[in-house]
Amino acid sequence: MDQVFAPWRIEWIRREEKNPDIEECVFCELPERDADRDNRIVARSEHAFVMLNNYPYNPGHAMVIPHTHTGEYTALTDETLLDHARLKQRTFDALEAAFDPDGFNAGLNLGDGAGGSIDDHLHTHVVPRWQGDTNFMPVIGDTTVIVEALEATYDHLHDAFAAQDGATVSDEADAVAFDR
Repeated sequence: MDQVFAPWRIEWIRREEKNPDIEECVFCELPERDADRDNRIVARSEHAFVMLNNYPYNPGHAMVIPHTHTGEYTALTDETLLDHARLKQRTFDALEAAFDPDGFNAGLNLGDGAGGSIDDHLHTHVVPRWQGDTNFMPVIGDTTVIVEALEATYDHLHDAFAAQDGATVSDEADAVAFDR
């Protein structure tokens, strides 16, 4: 029998509260803090940001999140929609450069019935996929195996965003910034 060794997961298992330092909305509060790397925010634009998923399906699982707090896609302004779409393009490019996947799954979970864990602040999941990355573990073992620590994923993706045209990396913030 093969063993999955993931000692870093014990902190998550033993935690008392999901997000004890979050008062309202994780997607509203974390971008306001001065700790992008700690909060896994890897890139920013005027109206949106890219954050690694704390519970990834695959290495590189990122979310593109508008700053607007809404669960309604139709509530976003045209300017926010365009900025969000452009940041999604940059995310695909960065993931391609950093991880060389065979494809992507991308989408939104909108509404209670869609199965998302945060339904009051919409976010687009972008998940890199490789041929053969689905195996028996999720089906039989109700377990997924993530082969890379989030800190290493952050570094790979950060470097790929920083290499894009229009990227700005400042000493004050860890996340890569884009004007438009």
